[in-house]
Amino acid sequence: MHVGANSVKVWTALSIVYVVWGSTYLAIRFTVETMPAELSGGVRFLIAGVILAAVVVVRRGARALLAGGIRLRNAAICGLLVLMGGNGTVVIAETRVPSGLTALLVASVPLWMIVMRRATGAYIRGLTYVGVVLGLGGVALLFARSGGGDTDLRYAALVLMAAFFWSLGSLLATRIDVPGEPMVLTTVEMLAAGVVMILFAGVRGEYARVDLATITTKSWLALAYLIVFGSLVAFSAYIWVFANAPTSLVSTYAYVNPAVAVALGALLAGERLAPTEILGGLVILTAVLLVVRSEAKQPAPAEPAEPAEPVPAFVGDVTPPPELVESCSSSAR
Repeated sequence: MHVGANSVKVWTALSIVYVVWGSTYLAIRFTVETMPAELSGGVRFLIAGVILAAVVVVRRGARALLAGGIRLRNAAICGLLVLMGGNGTVVIAETRVPSGLTALLVASVPLWMIVMRRATGAYIRGLTYVGVVLGLGGVALLFARSGGGDTDLRYAALVLMAAFFWSLGSLLATRIDVPGEPMVLTTVEMLAAGVVMILFAGVRGEYARVDLATITTKSWLALAYLIVFGSLVAFSAYIWVFANAPTSLVSTYAYVNPAVAVALGALLAGERLAPTEILGGLVILTAVLLVVRSEAKQPAPAEPAEPAEPVPAFVGDVTPPPELVESCSSSAR
């Protein structure tokens, strides 16, 4: 697929994905400064899910949301893994971990997906293995610095756990029966995650810590930004560019988002990364580049793939690179 006459639209949509999804890490940090973490995340996804459901009804009719009980249940499961297990865990972690460092650790999502695919018996290319090992080395560098700095190592580990849940939910969405329309799938994921996260916030005792008088304007604006831009605008841009541009171009957001997050964290929040953290981040991004480029190649002849319509598994602020989505879809047999 060539960009051609749509080049301006493609680059506009891709720029939105670059900047908005890269900026959500800082927006989360600003939100949790004065808001309970899990409760704010639940409110974000519940409101965004309701808005997206209304859009689906207006555009496609209410019947579009009736995708069948099994599909809706499976979509809800994926939403709980991806949005609650993934984004919900990141929200908690960012109370103790800088937004830039969080983004660099989250960049390990494609590496987790490769490990999971290999565990299910999928064919993995040699270059992909090199990328995974290299990525693990980058993570080790980040943790080595975090353990000796101001970052709480336990909360940094939560970010890796979040990346695991993101990967598991995204991979599962390509292997079970879910709604084929990405907007319907995302609506169900958001609503399910939003409701359960709000309930879980009560279990964590967050309701007792809510004090509206202490919530700053900055936190309110950050939450609104996450709802409107992080969960709706950027997702719509991603879906459009996914269908109108080469996957090799779309996948570049996987390398750009962490860079945007680090830059914004330094400019707007005074975050500073040590040289070892910068090196670790570069190593991780290089590993992701190797993995994505390796997986973009044709599957080996020994593992023929049936044609499948790739479904972008939306994960809040992180979506697996298109090459990995397509590779997982084709091997889901």
